[in-house]
Amino acid sequence: MTDPLPDVTEEFARALAPAGDDVIEAMDERADREGFPTVGPAVGGWLRLLARAVDARRVFEFGSGYGYSAYWIAPALPDDGEVVLTEIDRDELDDARANLAAGGFADRARFEHGDAIETVDDYDGPFDLVLIDNEKDRYLAAFEAVRETVPVGGIVAADNAIEAGPLAFEDIRAVLAGEDVNANPMSRGIAEYLEAVRDDPAFETALLPLGEGVAVSIRIE
Repeated sequence: MTDPLPDVTEEFARALAPAGDDVIEAMDERADREGFPTVGPAVGGWLRLLARAVDARRVFEFGSGYGYSAYWIAPALPDDGEVVLTEIDRDELDDARANLAAGGFADRARFEHGDAIETVDDYDGPFDLVLIDNEKDRYLAAFEAVRETVPVGGIVAADNAIEAGPLAFEDIRAVLAGEDVNANPMSRGIAEYLEAVRDDPAFETALLPLGEGVAVSIRIE
């Protein structure tokens, strides 16, 4: 099967992405060295662009790792803006805190240790931009937990809409086509999420074919 996300697309997107800095370079090197999953600079640049496009003031992340995506988004926020990072791994959250501080963005970041779906209940919103990047079989639960905090014009972006280690692209495509397949829980979770945002009349959704695929949903009503 042809690669659903050709390398040439990623190459050109990286060439057009905003320039990184020493902190991003160090995080990229760590990702390469450890095989740590990040969105990568092409998607990072798009997340920053989306934040600017909606004039984001508040951002919520379901799953933040060591702060890679939050670091890309932070420069697009005003000085009194806020990005909420959530992470179940305390050491990774500490690394995220150090990375955001190194870039001078700690004052616009909040660091929450624990389950992101439980954490978002502690916030009233609104959130102008939401990034869903937690366990793939819980994407729909994350969307349902945050849906009402997203205002008209706000965006929900979900990473790994096409690819990730445990995902089977053909199974995702089959579930979306209404076929009865024995998909693994992660693949089925992604497919169910995509079905939900596709069919939700309050959102319009399109695929950003970069990285491992990002489903971008904008609230229209």
